[in-house]
Amino acid sequence: MNDPWLDVWLIRRQEPAAGHGPLAVAELDERERARADRFLNPRGRLLYLSAHIGLRRILARYTGAPPDAIRFTREPCPVCGGPHGRPELAETPPRIRFSLSHSGGLVLVAVAASAVGADLQARPSPATVEACLTALHPVERAELERLPEPGRTAAFARLWTRKEAYLKGTGAGLCRGAASAYLGEGTGDGTEDGSAERPPGWTVIDMGPVGDRPHAAAVAVRGAPAGPVVPRPLPPSFLWAGAARPGEVRSDERREIPVRGRAGAAAPGTGRVFANGPGPR
Repeated sequence: MNDPWLDVWLIRRQEPAAGHGPLAVAELDERERARADRFLNPRGRLLYLSAHIGLRRILARYTGAPPDAIRFTREPCPVCGGPHGRPELAETPPRIRFSLSHSGGLVLVAVAASAVGADLQARPSPATVEACLTALHPVERAELERLPEPGRTAAFARLWTRKEAYLKGTGAGLCRGAASAYLGEGTGDGTEDGSAERPPGWTVIDMGPVGDRPHAAAVAVRGAPAGPVVPRPLPPSFLWAGAARPGEVRSDERREIPVRGRAGAAAPGTGRVFANGPGPR
């Protein structure tokens, strides 16, 4: 890409409260509405609706298409070739790439000019961390085992979101294995004693704690977009039926988001940035 860019958006689950308009459920397709109807937990259903209405409205502003006209497909899985790889727009070639993650009432959406993955996770329990250590890259495991609590749990949450974001960006997901790539706290260039190299050509960014009950969040993108890259919150009205679609995100605003500068160095307001090489342009 001659002009790489990366935008990240944060949406809160639409809560059933006075003053909130009805969700724009009609903009979803039949499959999405059917899946929403299968949720037994009302909050889970509202989170799903908020995530998918928000995703459509965000992508509408990048593509110029109405939210209900957007169609999705999946790339072939890079591991087995099956039809369950990275989600993408059903157009050839896709003009933009995107990734969606949601957890605990929050939704994270990343949009980029190249392959991208996003992940959002609530902080796990120490028992969960201990159970997952054996699944990590050996160097990541050694880094975590050197940390006392509560630092170990927080570090694991950051690491796991980086790992999920990267694996989602590749399209392989966890079927490639959590130990397949090093995404720990070291330099990642193989120069430290016992260190490992990060995946070449990718930039992984810690988004920092987000939400009232802090969640770890990370975005991985192929190439080297510049910082600062921070999640931009969208208001509840962004999801309402009859609201401007989406008036809070101007069509001419995307290129104005500050994603210039040197990749690999965190700018003010940006989480820690991990990069190995400049990546493809």
